[in-house]
Amino acid sequence: MQLIDKALRFAARAHEGQYRKGTKTPYITHPVAVGMLLLKHGYSEELVAAGILHDTVEDTDATLEDIEKIFGRNVAEVVAGCSEPDKSLGWEERKEHTIEFLKTASNEIRAVACADKLHNIASIMDDVTQGGEEIWTRFNRGRDQQEWYYRSLIDSLGTQGTFPLLEELKTAVQTAFANT
Repeated sequence: MQLIDKALRFAARAHEGQYRKGTKTPYITHPVAVGMLLLKHGYSEELVAAGILHDTVEDTDATLEDIEKIFGRNVAEVVAGCSEPDKSLGWEERKEHTIEFLKTASNEIRAVACADKLHNIASIMDDVTQGGEEIWTRFNRGRDQQEWYYRSLIDSLGTQGTFPLLEELKTAVQTAFANT
């Protein structure tokens, strides 16, 4: 648990002052939830730490070098695999890259990416329940494009076989987009 505790403290500092898109929910709740999903499914302490850190390089001033120095090469490789390589690209290009990359990614990267997407879609579903369909307008692309992305991710993540987190994601996506 020492590595997980260190990851929690590092991510909390890195994401300080950040909020979930369109909400007043502190951003740190997302990486913590991703880590908890991985822990619940019996993944290693290293992978849980990587899940907690998965957005630090993409969304904060933290670097992969920082992650590797503090948490080791394995954690840094998973964080790198879960980070979009070029945020200057358009939404479609970034999402298509992620979909293609995950088809051949390691099981560890696929597990963290799946936990990330599972928590994201669960959060969206909660927000839709409380605030209605207009919640989709807070995203760069609306409901239809989000549905395409999530369904494509499921296919991509399943290329190498299924696993319990992926089954949970499939169920959540089916529920979120049930009326289409």
